[in-house]
Amino acid sequence: MSRLRLPVRLSHLLRHCSVGAIVRGPDYLVTVKDTRAWVKRDGSPSGRQLLYVDQVRSALNIQQELWEPPLAREGEYCQIEGTAVPAVRFPAWMICPQCRALHYKPWLGLHDAEKPRCRYHAPEKRGEPVCKNRPELEQVPWVLVHPEGHLGDVPWHQVAHAQTYHPQQKQCRGYGERQPYLRLVDKGGISRQVRCEVCHASAPFPDGLRWPYGKIWRQPWLQEEPDASEALAEVIEVNDTRVHSAVTDSAIIIPPESRVRKGSVVDRLYTSSLKRSQIARAKSPFARESAIRQVAVEFRCTSDEVKRALTEIDHGYPLYGRQMTPGLLLESEYQALVEPIPDLADDEDFVTIHHSAHWRSLFGEIDPTHRSAKIARSVARVIAVPRLKEILVLKGFSRMGGAPVFPDIVGESSWLPALELFGEGIFFTINRTIMTNWERIEAVRQRATVFSRRFENSAVPAQRADSLRVDARFLLLHTLAHLLIRQLETAAGYPAAALKERIYSSTGPTPMAGILIYVAVPDVSGSLGGLAELAEPARFLQLLTGVFDHADWCSLDPVCAEHEGQGPNQLNRAACHGCVLVPETSCAYGNILLDRAFIKGELQSGLPALLDFVA
Repeated sequence: MSRLRLPVRLSHLLRHCSVGAIVRGPDYLVTVKDTRAWVKRDGSPSGRQLLYVDQVRSALNIQQELWEPPLAREGEYCQIEGTAVPAVRFPAWMICPQCRALHYKPWLGLHDAEKPRCRYHAPEKRGEPVCKNRPELEQVPWVLVHPEGHLGDVPWHQVAHAQTYHPQQKQCRGYGERQPYLRLVDKGGISRQVRCEVCHASAPFPDGLRWPYGKIWRQPWLQEEPDASEALAEVIEVNDTRVHSAVTDSAIIIPPESRVRKGSVVDRLYTSSLKRSQIARAKSPFARESAIRQVAVEFRCTSDEVKRALTEIDHGYPLYGRQMTPGLLLESEYQALVEPIPDLADDEDFVTIHHSAHWRSLFGEIDPTHRSAKIARSVARVIAVPRLKEILVLKGFSRMGGAPVFPDIVGESSWLPALELFGEGIFFTINRTIMTNWERIEAVRQRATVFSRRFENSAVPAQRADSLRVDARFLLLHTLAHLLIRQLETAAGYPAAALKERIYSSTGPTPMAGILIYVAVPDVSGSLGGLAELAEPARFLQLLTGVFDHADWCSLDPVCAEHEGQGPNQLNRAACHGCVLVPETSCAYGNILLDRAFIKGELQSGLPALLDFVA
């Protein structure tokens, strides 16, 4: 059974098919092994190392190297070429859809194409098979999940005997794991019961059953027990989102690393540590010159070009001493977006086109009494981003909202899985004076305080909460971003699930009030195009006008507009699926912290609209 293969997209290996996830194949469910098994035979990472990501690593507080997940292809004679990401079939228990007998790993000993079938024999019928037609078995849809990241099979034998007081039933060992003797019986409605057909012990099997994790393997592929914990595990269905949540982080490549000229002599020498070490190991000037000449021949350049490249690397190429301050990721991206880049080349990884001057020229062309005139004046900058590169890093996974688990489980790996995503986007900022005057209003601050208090008391994962300041500025920008994503879907034909947001919000020493809506895919050629063109001022004004119009009204108003709290932990107010919510893949914050009232205002509470502050 080890030759079963399941093709998975590289990008999925860092999200819903990442380490510890339960993945549904055509025939079976499997769970993905940790990154210690994603390596070559010598233990080195099997994928491609990502270079020119020192700023990203610094900003995301990552000490490890970044490597792409391994690639494997099916070659001639169905042989695997490359390193496949291993997985194990899980849950290990299967159930007969007819007699409801539970079977443990019934696929053992079968051929690859052979399907496990029911082989339950009722003891009271002297070993006669219960299911004459021997139906195909199905994997049970329940697993045991612990908030510390452990995952295991439901201990069916223990559950069946948990409520018995008869000594003989307490000592029952069944028939072992090779012969089925347990049955999961439906009692009508949602009521279920686990029954032992050897000793006739039985116990209810309700939804949300809590159980001590005990000595079950900490992961289905690890034959080791977890540390003792007082917290109980919970039996939940495999498709429950609490079973697995990938912990990822991302950053956009910005200058100077985005400006590296790929294929140049210094680039080729920088990316070849072997050639640099050959030159460095030279024990005499003559030997060094010989090593340099050899590299020059391979690179088809002169020895002087190799020497200049070595000097550049010695001087700190490509950063030349510049480092991104840990924790100031968004601030650095914001500065790169708002500052024009001189002498831009089309093949750079971060390209911007500033439309701000053209945008301001619209002010005199629009009727000042028209609403679109106020919308135009509320925006300070409009910038197209025809090309960007995002680095997506898998930092681990969590279960049931608990603490993150490392991709290698033990936290000792020298590398993390990461991907390069290429795309384009639209960036704009809100006028600083308008934003500052609006957020000073007491009604605005009071409404934002309700959100911040709920957020502090919520069960939002710590890795998301630590880097987020919930204030009126963020709430307005985040809601605007969602409305723009929905507007791009309806007006421009972009599927909302393909779009992503980055919110730049700060009232600190580096004030920020910007939104980047972008698309990024793991193809070096980028997306299909068209998004950056929508930043053309006249077209973007049409989009923004639609955004503000949709902020005013929801199909579920007045219920939505007057809501005091909805969504997870009541962290949304005037925001629902009819107006603001977007697909989970598009929102960086889990579809929370949204409220149309910050944009449109609310007459009853004296909350002003943002456009009321546009002169």
